[in-house]
Amino acid sequence: MNLVLFDDAMSHLIRISRIIKQPRSSALLVGVGGSGKQSLTKLAADIGRYLTRQLVLTKSFGEKDLKEEIKEYLDITGHQGKQLAFIMTDAEIKSESFLEYINMLLSTGEIPGLIAKDEKEAWLGDITSEFQKEKQVAEPSAS
Repeated sequence: MNLVLFDDAMSHLIRISRIIKQPRSSALLVGVGGSGKQSLTKLAADIGRYLTRQLVLTKSFGEKDLKEEIKEYLDITGHQGKQLAFIMTDAEIKSESFLEYINMLLSTGEIPGLIAKDEKEAWLGDITSEFQKEKQVAEPSAS
């Protein structure tokens, strides 16, 4: 990606990078089309070694598809433990319900009924063992 980074772009890049590094962070970038919001966000995510995901809309893309995408993103971030930057533009909001799901995700961290109970328990089982290993490494041994 060929970019010309002027002073304002660098300032915005630093702000976006700082936001992305915060746990459970989100940002609303407002500006005219073509001003570099997506490019700077993708660059900031790449600098932080985050995966970047964006919705790919089709004519038949609906609530069910959005929920499946979000479920995949939760699998990547929560279950697999990878960092992810999700970019959603105003053009990708096909209905008001899309905003409701994103709001639920941002405010509570989940969408009720998105992940089946047995699948959630399997995910928790996978990450519990990893958590226990990290906890043992972090705790100083008593000698």
